[in-house]
Formats: sequence, C-alpha cells, structure tokens
Amino acid sequence: MRKIFPLLVLALGALYLASTLRPAANDTDFDFDAFGQLPVLKNGRIKPMDTVARTSLLMTQGRQRVTTPDGQTLTPVVWLLDTLFRPELADTYKTFEVVHPDLLTLKGVTPEDGDGKKRFSIAQLTPKLTELQRQAELAQPIDAAVRTPFQKAVVALMQHIVHYQRLKFSLAPPDSTNFLNDLTQFQSGLKAGVEAVRAQQAGQAFDQEAASRTLNMARRFDMMSSAGSLLAIPPDAGNPDPTAWRTSGEALLATFQTGNVNPNALAYAGLAYAWRGQQAEQFNTILKLYTDQMRSRFAEPLVKSDAEVRFNQAAPFGVPSMSLYVLAFLLAVFSWLRWPEALSKAAFYLIALAWVATTAGIATRMWLEGRPPVTNLYSSALFVGWGSVLLCLFLEAFYKNGVGSVAGGMIGFCTLVIAHHLSLSGDTLEMMRAVLDSNFWLATHVVVITIGYSATYLAGFLAIVYIARGVFTKSLDAGTADALSRMVYGIVCFATLFSLVGTILGGIWADQSWGRFWGWDPKENGALIIVIWNAVILHARWGGLVRQRGLMNLAIGGNIVTSWSWFGTNMLGVGLHSYGFMDSAFFWLSTFVGSQLAIMAVGSLPLDKWRSFAPKRDVAPPPPPSAPSPHRYHKPEGTGGSERA
Repeated sequence: MRKIFPLLVLALGALYLASTLRPAANDTDFDFDAFGQLPVLKNGRIKPMDTVARTSLLMTQGRQRVTTPDGQTLTPVVWLLDTLFRPELADTYKTFEVVHPDLLTLKGVTPEDGDGKKRFSIAQLTPKLTELQRQAELAQPIDAAVRTPFQKAVVALMQHIVHYQRLKFSLAPPDSTNFLNDLTQFQSGLKAGVEAVRAQQAGQAFDQEAASRTLNMARRFDMMSSAGSLLAIPPDAGNPDPTAWRTSGEALLATFQTGNVNPNALAYAGLAYAWRGQQAEQFNTILKLYTDQMRSRFAEPLVKSDAEVRFNQAAPFGVPSMSLYVLAFLLAVFSWLRWPEALSKAAFYLIALAWVATTAGIATRMWLEGRPPVTNLYSSALFVGWGSVLLCLFLEAFYKNGVGSVAGGMIGFCTLVIAHHLSLSGDTLEMMRAVLDSNFWLATHVVVITIGYSATYLAGFLAIVYIARGVFTKSLDAGTADALSRMVYGIVCFATLFSLVGTILGGIWADQSWGRFWGWDPKENGALIIVIWNAVILHARWGGLVRQRGLMNLAIGGNIVTSWSWFGTNMLGVGLHSYGFMDSAFFWLSTFVGSQLAIMAVGSLPLDKWRSFAPKRDVAPPPPPSAPSPHRYHKPEGTGGSERA
C-alpha cells in the first residue's frame, strides 16, 4: 500500500485538475458559453464578456457568484446578462460588499439586511445614494494615502456603484422593456423624424410627434454613449484601426449620419429582447449569427477570447492549485511522523502537479497578454510563488527529507492567496503603463529581480521550518539541521546574485526610460536593501559571526526586507514606482512583519528551551552533589551544542 500510495495520490490530483477543464454545468437551453466569449474592448484590451462579469463581481463583492433573493446561485455570465438586459432583477441581487460600520450606519442598513456577509443590493443602497455621493465628493480631493478608513470605504463603494450603473447603460437603456422594438420603430420613422426636427429648428411647421420621438431616442442614445462602459461595437468594415471599438450608444448616434441602425447594436438589442422573454432558441440563433459574423472579421482576437473563457473557468491560480498545495504541505508534515518515504513522495508529486498547473496558467497569461510573465503586482505574486516552488522541487528532489515540500506547499499557497486579493482591484491582464511598456526590459530586469524575491523568500521560509521543528518538536536531528543550513546558505547565494543583477538591469532600464541610472527612488532603495541584506547574511556566515541559528534569523529578516521592497514601497505613494497601491496592504504587511519578528524572537531562545536540543536526563538516580552533572545535550553537527547566534 505504501508503495502505490504516492502514485494513487498523483492520479487523484491529476483527475481533480482535469475536472476543472470541463465547461461549467448549464441546466438551461441558453448558450451561456457563447455569450461569455463575445469580445468587447475595455480598459485598453479586447476581452470576453466572461472576464468582464468575473472582474466586476470581484471588485464589487470579492467573489464570483451571486445569490438571488429566492436563493438561486447565478454564474457571473448570467449575472451580467441580467445587469445588461434585466436590470430591474439585477438591482435586487446583493452584490455590493459594505463592511465599514460607519458606512453601514450611513446607508441605514445592518448586516442582517444583507446576505449575512455584509453584501447588499443596489435597491437597498439607493435611498441613501445622495448622501453617499456627497460624502464621496468630500473625500475625493483628499490624497488616498491619508484618507480615513471611512473615507476610503465611501469612495470605494461609490466607484463600485458607478461601475455597476455604467454596465447597465452599455447595451440597452435600463428603462426600456423592448429596446429591439424601439430601434425598429426608430429606423422606420427615422427619415420623417429627422425632417420634423429640422423643420422645428427652422421655425417651420413640423410633425410634433415624430420630432418628439426622434429627440427622445437621441437623448437615450446620448445617455448610453456617455454612461456605457463596454466598447462592444467593433470598428466598421472599412476602418483600418483595430482599436476603434465604440459603445452601443455611440454607434446608434451615428445612425443620424448613416441613416441605418448599426447591425451590431441591433443584434445586442435582439439578445436583450430574447433574454427578457427567456426565449432560448431565439437567443441562441441571434448569438450564433452575430458570432459567425464576428469570427469572419476578428478570428485571432476571438481565438484568444475563447481561450480566456476556458482559462477563467479552470482557475489555475484558484482553489484547485491552492488545495493541492495545502494537501501537499500536510502530507509532508505528517511524513516527519509516520511513513516518511511514502508521504514525502506523495507530497512531492502534488507540489509538482500544482506547479505544472500554475506554469500552464502563467504561460496562458503570457500568450493572452503578449507580454513576459511579470507585468504588475498580481503577476509578480504568481511569479514569486512559481519560482520559489520550483526551487523547492529541486531541493526536495536532492535531499528527499520533506522540507522542500513543506516550504513549497506553504509558499505556493500563500502567494496564491496574495494574488487572489490583488485581483480584487479589477482586470489583472491590464494594459501596461507607458513607463513599463518594454517587452525587452520586462523579460530581463523584472523577471530576474522577481526570481531574486523568490529565492529570498524561500530562504526565509526554510529558516522558519528550522526554528519550528527545533523549538516545538524533537525532529530536528543533526542531519536535518545541517541540511537546512546548507539549503538556506545556497539559496541566499542564489538570491544575492539575482537580486544584484536585477537591480543593475533596473538601473539600465531607468537610464533609458527616465534619463538617470539611479535616483534613490523608494523602489530602487528597496531593491538595494535586499542586495545588502543578503550580502550581510553571507559575510556574517563567512566571518563566523553567526552559526546555524544566526543564519536562520537573518534569513527570516530577509522576508521582512523583501516584503518592504515588494509591497511597502508602493504604499508610500511617492516615486516613479508608486503603482499598484492597495489600501488594505498596510495591515497585512504589518501583520506579516510582526509575525516574522516574533519567529525571530523564538529563534533566539537559548538552546535548552528548544525541544530538539533540550538536555536529556538519565533515568538512573541522581548522583551525589559532588559528582559531575550527567546532562547530555543533543548536538547537531556543526553547532558544538553551545552555539550562539
């Protein structure tokens, strides 16, 4: 059983990952997948409707599922369909997260009015919308770094509401129950209506009904043009600019010049009519005709759009990979207690499987974005985890003691959790900032220095394993202690090299982009501090200033230094690198730093307080007072039993 257990675990893990590639279950006749694949231009890139729905929900409520008042669970695409075409229903869905107590008081609601997790519908928030807007306007001029928590919550909620309202105006007016019929009548009476409006403006006799109807439609189109957020109408056939997508309102306003309603806007109106009437056959027919027409013109973008939908559904950085990392971590820890060979091998297989899944996810992101793997804070979290886990796999393959799997499971899970929280700000495949828009330097400086981050974190987490096993268990024998010491030392050497080279490459990039090699920018200072800290660790070890415990404590300090360079500099709000700011990052960064300082304090306890190094007493009766003490200390190789940090 022990021999086949690792292979059985690997097979089950592979089946679990394969199950995420299946299309989502659909118990209706509507082709939700096809609608989710429809391309739109938003935030500078062509993306599928599925991505719009998922990122919108992550922004407004921190998750990708919606529960209706009658308890049904909706997929992101179905929620988006209701938001676009049945807003009166979408307004009742509790999709806005409100957690600040003062904001709850301002809105006149309590957690019990929500879904039990402080989520509320726009219908519940609307009565206090005027006061919310007033508070947001008062907070808006204040710098984001110095706003109070209440002001930050007000501004964020107002931004989420505006985003939701703009979605509602993207493809059809929210007040229209039959926009297709409205457009059909508008098209048939367009000529007479335009003539009536012109006669009215010239002070001549005119058809008042025709003029009123035409002006009313023009106002609705103008509202859709200014308020709609989705650029869902592709460029005209003769337009050479592939980015000249328009909102449905803009395309409909052009009807007054062309004399014909835009067929793409008309197709969306047809989808709205079919969805409101829950006519699946008509919905699917219109969708197929529109999709076939789009594929004839935008074959390559639609291939990526289709792949992005599958990528979103598979969620390679979500629960599947997180679950594998956690299970691998537990198996590796238990391998120190029983079945060391079988459990450690099973943990290694699961770590490798999760790493393959995240590798496939990163490669897919690179293909979709056409960029190297690191382009923003979100992708840097993924890459730091990816690089660290890869190093852990090499360590485990070489030492076969479960330590690499424990560190890999812990780092892999933590970095995916960090990436998830970073994704709450919106689309993670965002357009590059102009100052960073260089594939060459993204593929050199950013990737190299991120590998340095990965190695520094790995050294720190291995040091945590050393201290945890030494202080709280009796499993840190001499061989394991020396192996961990060699691991940390070698990885710090690796981290120093990559951090130094990455920092130099960053200076070259800065010289080409900003005209100076070094400017003492906070991010630059942070990168330099990492290099100096790693160099201090190596020199302290070379010079005999520290031994094993000292090396481990310094390596844990590297976690603090790297976190400051990675996240802390962004929270200062100053410098050319102050992008990717997160209001909530300060609390979590402070908590992490506090935890690392606490671990370092534990690691500095005298050796007789460590369970692995505690004195072992003989069972014989105690000797006379004049006899030598029989206390014996377990001495890991290289420590001498009296090691001082």
